Amino acid sequence: MMSRMIFQLTMLAIAVASSSRAWAQSTERDTRAPQPPRGHAEAPKDAYIPVPPEERMTRPGARPARGGYVSVQVNVDDAGNNIVGDAANEPSIAVDLTDSNRMAIGWRQFDTIDSDFRQAGWGYTTDGGRTWTFPGVIEPGVFRSDPVLDADTLGNFYFNSLSRDDGGYWCTVFKSTDGGASWDDGTYAYGGDKQWMTIDRTDGIGQNNIYAYWTQYWSNCYPGHFTRSYDGGQTFVDCTELLGNPHWGTMAVGPDGELYVVGDGFVVAKSSTLQDETLPPQWDFATTVNLGGSLAGWAGPNPGGLLGQVWIAVDHSDGPTHANVYLLSSVDPPGADPHDVMFARSADGGLTWSDPVRVNDDPAGNDAWQWFGTMSVAPGGRIDVAWNDTRNDPGGYDSELYYAFSDDAGETWSLNEALSPPFDPHVGWPQQDKLGDYYDMVSEDSVVHVAYAATFNGEQDVYYLRIDKCFGDLDGDGDVDLSDLSQLLAHYGMTSGAEYEDGDLDGDGDVDLSDLSALLAVYGTTCP
Repeated sequence: MMSRMIFQLTMLAIAVASSSRAWAQSTERDTRAPQPPRGHAEAPKDAYIPVPPEERMTRPGARPARGGYVSVQVNVDDAGNNIVGDAANEPSIAVDLTDSNRMAIGWRQFDTIDSDFRQAGWGYTTDGGRTWTFPGVIEPGVFRSDPVLDADTLGNFYFNSLSRDDGGYWCTVFKSTDGGASWDDGTYAYGGDKQWMTIDRTDGIGQNNIYAYWTQYWSNCYPGHFTRSYDGGQTFVDCTELLGNPHWGTMAVGPDGELYVVGDGFVVAKSSTLQDETLPPQWDFATTVNLGGSLAGWAGPNPGGLLGQVWIAVDHSDGPTHANVYLLSSVDPPGADPHDVMFARSADGGLTWSDPVRVNDDPAGNDAWQWFGTMSVAPGGRIDVAWNDTRNDPGGYDSELYYAFSDDAGETWSLNEALSPPFDPHVGWPQQDKLGDYYDMVSEDSVVHVAYAATFNGEQDVYYLRIDKCFGDLDGDGDVDLSDLSQLLAHYGMTSGAEYEDGDLDGDGDVDLSDLSALLAVYGTTCP
C-alpha cells in the first residue's frame, strides 16, 4: 500500500511538472495547447466489480471452424470452458521466435459486462496454440487498458499496459521470462493514451531495445510522447518529442535497426540513430503517405471505437524486397463504400511511397465494411493481412475474419479467404459500444499467428487462429499423396468446377502429385 501511495504521489508530481513545462513552453513559443484527437480517452466510468472464480458461470465454449481453419478461445477456465458474463477484447500477441510453440496474448479483461472497468488479462500456450491457460489478470482490481505485447530475441515477453487515476495516465511494462506463465512487478514507462511498443530483434547495436510512444495530448511528460529502454525493460529513459506528432499507430524496426513510427493522418517518422543510446535522440524525417482514405471510427460495426489503427512493417528478407517499408490500415475511402483495407509500399526507406492498393477483393461500392485490418511480414518477405469483413451481410454488420497475402511486395494480393464463421459485433458490449480498437498478428515463414476478438459465444471473447503456410502431408499419414490433394482441394472449395475439374490442375489428363504441386504454387503455400 505504501509503495502504491508513493508511486501515485510520484505520478502526480510528474503530471504537475509536465503541466508546468507545457505551460512554460507554450508561453515561450506563443502556441496554443494541442487539441485532443477524435474520440474518447481510456478512463473507467464504472466501479470495479470483483467476480470470484467460484462464482463464475461456465459452459462449453465455441470452437468456430471455417474452411479447415479452427479458432481456439483463449480466455477460458481451467477446463477450457467459456466464462459466462465477462468480456475480452483488444488482443495483442507475442510469439517466442526461438520456440513458436510458446505464445502469450494480452487483452482488455472485463470481469462482468455490468461494469466498464477493465484489467490486464492474459493467456499463454506451450503447444502452439492448441490449448490456452488463462491465469487471471495482472494486478487484480487495477484499471488497465490498451495491451501491447512483444518478444525479444531471447524469448522474453513484454506487456505494455496503460493505467489511469486522478493523477493522469501512465504505462507499466511487465516482463515474463517463462513464456507468459507469469510476469514481474513491472517498470514505469512514462506513457499516455494510446501507447504502442515494439522491440528491436536485429543483430545490430540496438538488439532488444524497447521503443514506446503514445498520443502527445494525453502524455504525462508533455511535450514528450516517446521513450525507450536499452536494458531489457529495467528502466525507460526520459521521454522526448516525436517528429510529426503521430498517434493511434504502430512502430516497426528495419533490418539495420532503424525505427519507423506511424500514426493517424498516415504520418511516418524515421530515426536511424535511436538504436544507439550514446547518441542524442534524433529523427531523420517525417512524411505523409496517401493511403486512399482516412482513418475513421465511431460508426457502423464499432460505434464506440476505432475501425482500425495504422500498421507499419518492414521487410527483413534477403531478396530484392529487403528493407521495403509497408503501410496498411482500414480506411474510409472516397465515395459510398464505407471502409476498405488499403496498402502502400516504400522502396527507399520511407521517403517516397507507392500509390495505395486495395487489399479486399469484394466489388467496390457494395457497402461492405472491411475493418480492424492488421498486417505482419514473414522473415522471407511474405506480407500477411487479416481483417473483419461484412461483405456477406449486405446492409448489416455481421462480420467474418478474412485473410489475404502477397508474395510480391504488395503489387498483387491473393484471393481473399474467409477464416471464421460470421459473428455479430454488436453483442456482449461491456458498458461501451465497441469490440475494442484493434487485432494483432505475427508471421513466420511457415505459419501466421492471429489474435482477434469475436462473439461466437454471444459475448466478446479472444481467439487464436493459426494459418499454416506449408502444405504437404495434410492427412498426417506420413506421405504426401493424392489424399493430401483431396484435402487441399476441399479446403479451398475446389473439388469441382470448370477451372479445376476433377482436380486435374495441370491439364495433363491425370489427377496426380503434379496437381498438388500446381495447387500449392497457385496459392503460394510451398515452403523451403
